[in-house]
Amino acid sequence: MQIDQDSRGRGRGYEYEVLHQPSFSLAVLQLQAEQAIQAESGAMVSMSANVELQSQMKGGIFGAIKRAAGGESAFISTFTARGGPGEVTLAPGAPGDIAAIELSGQPFFVQSSSYLAGDSSLTVDTKWGGAKSFFSGEGLFVLLVQGQGLLLVSSFGAIHRKQLRPGERYVVDTGHLVAWEGSMQYTLRKAASGIFRSMMSGEGIVAEFSGPGELLIQTRNLAALAGLLKPFFPAQGGGGGGGFNFGT
Repeated sequence: MQIDQDSRGRGRGYEYEVLHQPSFSLAVLQLQAEQAIQAESGAMVSMSANVELQSQMKGGIFGAIKRAAGGESAFISTFTARGGPGEVTLAPGAPGDIAAIELSGQPFFVQSSSYLAGDSSLTVDTKWGGAKSFFSGEGLFVLLVQGQGLLLVSSFGAIHRKQLRPGERYVVDTGHLVAWEGSMQYTLRKAASGIFRSMMSGEGIVAEFSGPGELLIQTRNLAALAGLLKPFFPAQGGGGGGGFNFGT
């Protein structure tokens, strides 16, 4: 596995570059004629007029159900340059960073909300993430990506890379996880010992990893932001017509 330091590179039939990092990242892909790239549904920002977009349920009905259970869209978008080279630009829904990862056959785990796009030859499967992951707010499943080619993952906030030495243990809040090498061992547990201490700490479920391997961590937590904003939104239901009250 190689994470491109300069956020640019080339694959089989395409070149890519990540611009405007780390807050409002945009992935720009230059496709050669008849070459394709796959992306999460809704990730497209723009494309050349000769690029053909097809949306389909990859893996059939059963595959679509697994993708939906993993927190992804049931559909996958395929962009193909027809009759000549073409450009596609992609971005995640939330402000943040994009990391370009060159896979060379090794497995790689990705939080379902962090998958953005990948080489059309990559296999993306939904795997059980452990019962405790449900209570962490991250869903019951993670994505297992395998094969050779480009993988684009996104984050909320910037991406912090953490390399672990053999035998080194490291703890990450599950709300900040983006991706990690498939060879790494990890367990899910409460952040603090005891239910009361865990609640008082303000932390929920964490993942404890064992090296060697590399983690990709996002510097912000979307669920935490939603919690901060919640008091500023009016409660739904009741009379008065709803909406903000700016005074008279």
